[in-house]
Amino acid sequence: MKKEIQELVNKGEMLPLMEEFYTIQGEGFHKGTAAYFIRVGGCDVGCHWCDVKESWDAELHPPTETSNIVEKAALHSNTIVVTGGEPLTWDMTALTTQLKAKGLQVHIETSGAYPLTGVWDWICLSPKKLKLPTAEVSAKANELKVIIFNKDDFRFAEEQAALVGEDCILYLQPEWSKRDKVIPEIVDYVMANPKWKVSLQTHKYLNIP
Repeated sequence: MKKEIQELVNKGEMLPLMEEFYTIQGEGFHKGTAAYFIRVGGCDVGCHWCDVKESWDAELHPPTETSNIVEKAALHSNTIVVTGGEPLTWDMTALTTQLKAKGLQVHIETSGAYPLTGVWDWICLSPKKLKLPTAEVSAKANELKVIIFNKDDFRFAEEQAALVGEDCILYLQPEWSKRDKVIPEIVDYVMANPKWKVSLQTHKYLNIP
């Protein structure tokens, strides 16, 4: 049985579902928008400041039929955000094809470290130094969101900005635990380099998921 389930997961017909919830998108271009989040387990990028480390081990999250995930999502919102973990660990074709068949807007939040699968209306790329994004994800990203933890992250942000398309919206976002220190640095940087915008985790200020 285990092998059969793993084959279905490999095809994307089942996915290790960590959680699903209806809330307000807190970050980036679509902040303030009501959205249904599908959080998929599994990630080996290993950011030390990750705020959902429990998502890393896919084995902890039950393989769930993709069709069931889609049916539930469609009840709540026209905007669906697929996040993780790292959703591109898995083949997103089945999930996104079914969501699009229901006329839904489908967004992804990804580090871009794995090949791009699925059909997306919006790609939020949040690259990580430990495992750089693929050229395809960088080229297709609608927004680039770089997390600022220390001063070297500004250098990294510029490196990544050189790899995305000219219409990609550029965001710098403070790492939450360092926000008091880095927000003034981000403000100064954006004022000096106005191609960038500031992104905040507004859902944490609103005290919602």
